[in-house]
Amino acid sequence: MKRDIYNQLCAWKQSSSRKPLILKGARQVGKTYILQEFGAKEYDSVAYYNFEEDPDLKDIFTGRMSPDKIIDQLSIYQESRITPDNTLIIFDEVQNSPQTLTSLKYFCENAPEYHIAAAGSLLGVKVGQTAPFPVGKVNFLDMHPMAFGEFLDALGKEQLRKYIQEKTDFNSIPQTFHAELIDFLKIYYFVGGMPEAVGQYVQDKDLNTVRKIQKEILAAYEMDFSKYTTKAEAIRISGIWASIPGQLSRENKKFILSQVDKNARAREYNESIQWLMDAGLVKKANNIKIPKLPLSGYLDDKFKIYLLDVGLLGAMINVSQKAIIEGDRLFSEYNGAFVENYVAQEFAAQGEKELYYWASRHTAEIDFIAAVKDEILPLEVKSGTSRQKKSLIVYGEKFKPPVLSRSTLMNFKEDGKIRNYPLYAVSLFLKKAMVA
Repeated sequence: MKRDIYNQLCAWKQSSSRKPLILKGARQVGKTYILQEFGAKEYDSVAYYNFEEDPDLKDIFTGRMSPDKIIDQLSIYQESRITPDNTLIIFDEVQNSPQTLTSLKYFCENAPEYHIAAAGSLLGVKVGQTAPFPVGKVNFLDMHPMAFGEFLDALGKEQLRKYIQEKTDFNSIPQTFHAELIDFLKIYYFVGGMPEAVGQYVQDKDLNTVRKIQKEILAAYEMDFSKYTTKAEAIRISGIWASIPGQLSRENKKFILSQVDKNARAREYNESIQWLMDAGLVKKANNIKIPKLPLSGYLDDKFKIYLLDVGLLGAMINVSQKAIIEGDRLFSEYNGAFVENYVAQEFAAQGEKELYYWASRHTAEIDFIAAVKDEILPLEVKSGTSRQKKSLIVYGEKFKPPVLSRSTLMNFKEDGKIRNYPLYAVSLFLKKAMVA
């Protein structure tokens, strides 16, 4: 399937400052697939090595870290010649071989002509724990579940996606297109962006099989909790993970540790939350006391936690297929939990590494605050077509931003300083063209 990150991989290949690449992302987001597709299309050959399937590969990286020695032995293992510039070398599940990660430093310094891409589940958790990490000697790319635009591509709706992405004004689009996009968005809320689930839906539209795939992915994640952590930490991580749907179903969605464990120690649980973040399984949104740059300098102790994929959230809650056809029910289910989680997922796909929100004392809350084009801009998210904008007005009067934005099920609209992005086009909020 077509993925947006492909263009970034091409840019990496052509870069004059190219270094070995580390592709980070949660299990099952498509890292192996995209690297192999990229290698097949952009190189003469691919040399693929999986350190989980063949643990003995680690032996190649023991002793002296000589790129020439390593390449010779990898060529023998591959039974084919590895050539600079023409071969893409893929180190998969590389978290199982810390020495291999260390070797990237020497390839960067002494053999930059080789094109190396490393990937693996839980890389964010494992790197640097048991061997020196090549700081400053690698490039990074983050991979996420498929965003809604990529989902449209998978459905063969490339022109519809292009039509929305090229929009630079807030004039309403034809109602036919608007209704079609809302219907696709409902399906996306159920299917989500995990490539296997999307591929299954594209193949036969069988939502029962889609849900089975989602449950299998969730089970694999839960197995990782105990596989890669201590027993005590696994219990904490599992408790946090299981509590996320319930926490998001509350009105203000603020994460409360006491709902996980009445005797929870903040330090221990914060470390477990960080584990989930490093594994790429959750996104944390921090509350800011005041919208000033840098946003990270104005945090308080309140935060929300979103799941990496809205489809997996639905699988954890066991949302029924019927919700797709029952009006706007799927958008309003669980106090709009799906809507906020979806927007967080779209922001992550757009490259937003940190998420922020703002809340006053019981009078207003802005779901997302982003720094765009050196301006701090608020985005209020609504699950339906409500025209209520109390929180935006409170925020606008208090902080005087140049633009006030909402994302709802309504069509594109601009009313003075207030702009409405349809939920299917919320990714445009971060585009400079839409805030000029």
